[in-house]
Order: sequence, then structure tokens, then C-alpha cells
Amino acid sequence: MRPIETILLLVNLMTFIALVVGLPSSVSWMRHSAPIALLIAIAQALAEGSRWQMVPAYVLTGLFFLVWLYTNIVPLGVPVKKKRTHRLAFALVLIVSLLGLTVSSVLPVIMPVFSFQHPSGPYEIGTLTYHWVDDARAELFTTNPNDRRELMAQIWYPAKGNSSSRRAPYVQDADALATAQARLHNLPEFTLSHFRYITTNAIPSAPVADNVPSYPVLIFLEGLTGYRQMNTFQVEELVSHGYIVVAIDQPYAAADVVFPDGRQVAGLSKDQIDGLIQQSVSPVDKAPILNGQSLEMGIIPYFAQDVISSLNQLTALNQADPNGILTGRLDLQRIGTFGVSLGGIVVGEACRLEPRLRACLVMDAPMSADVVRTGLQQPSMWITRDAETMRLERRRAGGWSEEEIDQHQTTMRAAFENLSGDGYFVGITGMFHANLMDIPYWSPLASPLGITGPIDGQRAHSIINAYSLAFFNRHLKGQPAALLDRHSEYYPEVTFERRRP
Repeated sequence: MRPIETILLLVNLMTFIALVVGLPSSVSWMRHSAPIALLIAIAQALAEGSRWQMVPAYVLTGLFFLVWLYTNIVPLGVPVKKKRTHRLAFALVLIVSLLGLTVSSVLPVIMPVFSFQHPSGPYEIGTLTYHWVDDARAELFTTNPNDRRELMAQIWYPAKGNSSSRRAPYVQDADALATAQARLHNLPEFTLSHFRYITTNAIPSAPVADNVPSYPVLIFLEGLTGYRQMNTFQVEELVSHGYIVVAIDQPYAAADVVFPDGRQVAGLSKDQIDGLIQQSVSPVDKAPILNGQSLEMGIIPYFAQDVISSLNQLTALNQADPNGILTGRLDLQRIGTFGVSLGGIVVGEACRLEPRLRACLVMDAPMSADVVRTGLQQPSMWITRDAETMRLERRRAGGWSEEEIDQHQTTMRAAFENLSGDGYFVGITGMFHANLMDIPYWSPLASPLGITGPIDGQRAHSIINAYSLAFFNRHLKGQPAALLDRHSEYYPEVTFERRRP
């Protein structure tokens, strides 16, 4: 909980004690804790911002204040005609207060305004956001032939900064994201509204660290119905060790994309887009049609072009950053990419198509039929879990049919075995799909509810970060990475395989 939230809950508890327990004269000041709590509630809403998880605390504060007013302001000479009624009222207030204290203490904890752990690298983190338009590509998801493909990209980079620097918000368009997630996953619209208060370790528009002239670049792709910041735990760790990370919001795959002029593109649900994705992974003779166009290879090659387009945009950015910050600081000879879920499928296809991508990290995603058939030339790593862990996830949270499990396992394995370059296959036992994202931060109940796996959320993140960093350090920076040579006793949860060309 945030500091003033904690203070409010403590003062509410003190108020409850003062109202129902006889207090000695030495702590008589506690009799006035109800108006103090009301002032703290107002201060909390103004300073930290109100959120729905605190509504029970606000209601309880108001109730206590009304009771305090009644007991302190009602004239003493007014006769009490119905003592039994007053006793019943007191009992009711007591029950409501106990219930309110419990709920108001639990809700902010199980749905917290969370904070990200500080990354382990030596660099501070800066961030900037860009709007890119590819005039050469039509937008397939609209019927207007004049619409061009537009992307929102957020870039994190090694930066100069200090502990007092203002921190960037986790999600820049948090209200739009909360609405989109509610629509796509049948949640109450307010469920993720508190994301507007979450900040990161990044500093907006900070100057670039000048330890080296330029830094290798990594492109990150989100999962279906996701958002570009959904792997902040991983992005910040990589950046802190000297990488520039570019995360792309892909319209119609992302939950919601907000452009600088206020236009919003609502993401498609899994049911709406899955046929287009499956055509890329397991093609059928009767290809799906999107706005009158038959997509024989599915939608993945189109999404992969977003990566290639972004490489072109980064080339222009490196020549002249409109913000005057990143000019000349991107090492475009050392570019890698990584993605989770749908983003992982797209990453594999982009690496197949684009030789400028020198390292490919796929996280828990089936591979397209073209990748399975032709293989990848780049050094590649897969981070995933075994079939039995996927079945455990199905039992706890639903989804993951046997067909989907088989598709994941067989296509990843086939792509791994068909590699031309170095390959690594990292399986993490007890890890669910959501563990590969920021979701373990969302609630301490994520694992008990079956959303994340039995593995500790922070433990899973530390494993993912360790293998991601070792992979890119070896294949983009040329640094030693003993973790990639053999199974590590430090990570007994991991099954590790290495393939050499």
C-alpha cells in the first residue's frame, strides 16, 4: 500500500478502538481520531489519488465521523427513549465496522499499486515514446485503402539520472488500457484503473549514459490483447545492463493503441483474430479472408513487417532523433528481438525474414509453419515450459487444449532442431504463461487463483532475466555467458538444452 493509505487504515483502526472501548485519560486525544481520519482520507485522495480498492476505507471513515458527530454533538439533555434501539444500532455499527476494517485492509493489498524491483545493472533507465507511420504499407485491418500502418513505439535506454529524478508511469494511457482489458476479458471496467498510479524505474527524456558511444538494440513484441509495457520487469533489467529496448504496440493485436491525436484502435479478441494466426501456424486450404483479402499465409507475416518497418524507423531516428536525445546512440549493427506469446510467433517470423536481426528470443509461443520448415539462421533461444505444466495450468485456470499444447511443444521443438546457428531451449517447471509477463506483480493472489504457476513469481522473473541477459550478452556483445554452456545448479527448476551448428 501507499504511505498515506497505510496511515488512513491505521487511524481508522484507532478510531474504531476509541469509539467502542473506554479510553484512559492518557490517550484521550484518540477520541478525536475520527475527524483526523477524515482529513487524512481527503489528503490521501488528493495527494496519492483515489482508487476503488480504497472505497471501503473511505466509507468506513465517513461512518466513523458520523458516529463521532452523534456522540459528541447531540445535546446531552436529549432523553434516550429507546435504549434497546440504541443497543441494536450500536451492534450494527460494530459489525459493519469490523467488516469494513477487514475489507478495507485486504483490498489494497490483494490489488496493490505495485512497484517494480530495481534492476541489477549499473545503468539508470530513460524512456521516450514515438509515433511511426509507414507510408509504404496499407492497413489491412481497415476497409479504407488510404489508411497506412501506424505504430506506437516506446524506447527505453541507458541513461544518466539520480534517485530524485521523476519516474515515468507504467502505462501512459492507463484508463484506455483498463477499459480495453475489461472489454476483452469480461472484467469490471474499474479492475485495472489503479494502473494510472503505478510508476517504473524509468526517467522520462533523461540524457543517454555516455559510457559508450552507442548501445545494442532489442525490439520487444507484446502478446495478443497485451500492451507494450507488459514485460517491464524484463525490459528494465536488459536496459540496466546496457541495451536499448524498443517495444511496439501493434494495432489490432494490442489491447488498445492510443495515438498522439487521441485516436484509439481497439484490439481484437482471441476469437476474432485466432483464425488469422492459426493460418500462419497450421495453414489450411481455405484461407481466412480479412476485409476481402485472402491471407494464405495468415496474419503473422504482416505483423512481422511491423518489425522490419521499425528497423527502418530506427535507422532514421539514429540519424536525427526529433527529441535530440538518441541521435547516433543506437548500434544498428547489433540488433536482437524478443517477444512473448503472439509476440513470440511474430519474432520468429521476423527473424526468418530479416537478416539485420542478429539474435532471436521466443517466449512460450508456437512457431509459424515457415519458420518450422525453413529454420532460422540467427542464434535463437526459446523460454517455455513442459507440456505437463501447461496441463496443470489448464486444470487451474482453463484453456490450453491438448491440440494447443501439442502445437506449442512440437513447433518450438522443430524450430529448435532445425536451427542453422546456436540454439538454446530453456524450460521452466511450474511456470504458467502469465509468469512470462508482469502479471505476478498485479496481485499476491495470482498464484493461489491459478493465474500464475506454483513457481514464485519473482523467482520466475529472475530466471527469465538471467537467461535473456546471458543470451543477448553472448550473441550481441560477444561476452562470456557460462549460463549458456550447461545446466546450472543455481536454477534447478530449469531444463536446459544447447544446440550448436
